[in-house]
Amino acid sequence: MSRLASAFARAKAQNRAAFIGYVCAGDPDFETSLAVCRTLLGRGVDILELGVPFSDPLADGLTNQLAAQRALEGGMNAARVLELVRHLRAEFPDAPLVFYTYYNLVFANGVDAYVRAAADAGLDGMLTLDLPPEEAGEVMTAAKKHGLDTVFIIAPTTPDARIPVIAAATTGFIYYVSREGVTGVRKDAATNIPEAVARIRAHTRLPVAVGFGISTRSQVAQVAAQADGVVVGSALVNCIRENLGAPDKMTARLAAVTADLAAGTHR
Repeated sequence: MSRLASAFARAKAQNRAAFIGYVCAGDPDFETSLAVCRTLLGRGVDILELGVPFSDPLADGLTNQLAAQRALEGGMNAARVLELVRHLRAEFPDAPLVFYTYYNLVFANGVDAYVRAAADAGLDGMLTLDLPPEEAGEVMTAAKKHGLDTVFIIAPTTPDARIPVIAAATTGFIYYVSREGVTGVRKDAATNIPEAVARIRAHTRLPVAVGFGISTRSQVAQVAAQADGVVVGSALVNCIRENLGAPDKMTARLAAVTADLAAGTHR
């Protein structure tokens, strides 16, 4: 069983949803980012989603755009992102690590070479935001070859006819984007989640994780009642932004917020 499958199975056995935490790799610099990731994995994050910093993050709201900008200005590049993965894999041998990335970053480095390097570093899965499964043949082939899980997204606007196509291309988990638009903190969780998750589950037995706009413990609890996984990103990234230059305060705040959010995953 893969690390991703094990994480979802373990959460299910504990009658809760898996907690998936997102941060941008290298925000605001390598060493601080490593400390951030250690904090998240030590305070309840089951699956760590690492945003690969990119100059044109089309699916990201302002919070995560600025995180990517800080990471790039701090010297992050493809090689250093893989170095971060290697450090985390050595320290957390059982923790699932997933890239949240864009196809240009994969394509520019050569698809097979990129996927192989990521798998060799210890990555478990890859979500390529702007790559639909109909165009993902090369990535899917490389992922299968090198033992990397694929993650694809379903949106509120996805037609029913496309769901089986997306599910067939996915080996890790389905990521349901609960809102139209970009990432970011919202006051309320989307109201269509039970129906959407049921619609997806009619076509797959893979875990369904829900993200975009989830930022409080009560919102996590609402989603956890329906989904196999809950993704929180901007609320964690804000802890970094609000404590730049004060790494001890940053990790202390992250620890408290992460533990509180993780508690919401219990049903």
